[in-house]
Amino acid sequence: MSLTVNRRHFLSLAAAGASLPLTSRIAFGQTSPFTMQAAWINDAEFAGYFLAIDRGYYADEALDLTYLSGGPDVIPESTLVAGRADLALTTPDTTIKAITDQGAPFKIVGAQYQKNPIGIVSLASNPITSPQDLVGKTLAVPPVNVISVEAMLAINGIERSAVNIVPYAYDPTPLIQGEIDASLDFTTNVPYTIAQAGAEATSFLLYDFGFTIYNDTVVVTQEALAEKRDQIVAFLRASRRGWEENFADPDYVPSIADTWFAGTGRSIENEVYFNQAQQPLMETPNGIFSMSEEDIEANIEAMAAVGITATREMFDTTLLEEI
Repeated sequence: MSLTVNRRHFLSLAAAGASLPLTSRIAFGQTSPFTMQAAWINDAEFAGYFLAIDRGYYADEALDLTYLSGGPDVIPESTLVAGRADLALTTPDTTIKAITDQGAPFKIVGAQYQKNPIGIVSLASNPITSPQDLVGKTLAVPPVNVISVEAMLAINGIERSAVNIVPYAYDPTPLIQGEIDASLDFTTNVPYTIAQAGAEATSFLLYDFGFTIYNDTVVVTQEALAEKRDQIVAFLRASRRGWEENFADPDYVPSIADTWFAGTGRSIENEVYFNQAQQPLMETPNGIFSMSEEDIEANIEAMAAVGITATREMFDTTLLEEI
């Protein structure tokens, strides 16, 4: 047999292997490359994925996972459109706005946070405990989250012009120094950072005042959904396993301080606080990533408050049924 024929035979076998069902690929020790784009820098927000990687849960599902960190200059939806990732974690308002305004071919297939951890953080010495307390105050907001704040204000009958919204660079120092009255940030994390600086923080969730949306929504393109459905389901299954074990294993987060969390500038105690605080916002009787019909409808109604027209068809819950 010629070398050319042998090569063709090898390629045909490789192609056949790539198309094998998941159970067969696992049996033959084959893995499929799969890339995930995170929404932010490496911290406890993504601890469940780190655990699943470290303990080989993606490999158990025949996935060769590449994990891409996020950050202030990373737009997860853009990574998807550019084909650099198969799946991304996003904020649902920005994702749905991309669908409605730009025709982006996205589907939301899961939600990490059932209850969005983003909220208004202020100092206990100058407390802001409700949207009404923001009137006449200066609120620092990351540009990507201005939509969320505007929605919360609208839902609570507050004019956008009644609050002085300025840019926020994910640094609580201006709040601690009294240069602003409040900031929009993760309530699971920043209060601890402020406490380390010798001040006391108070906070409330936008979710608790009507902006009832998910966060870290799991998003794929329609093309990926058609061509890589098995891999997406496998990712969700391995990730759910990682998150469940993360919350059952309080020693896991400290054990990865020098690997996944290196360079964040935060103490490991801060990450432990973060991980514990996010647990009740993520867990649900139906399992991590679940999206109930009631919660999807609440997301749709909340986004309508600022003119973002979400529809049920933008959410696909069928993959969760296969986990």
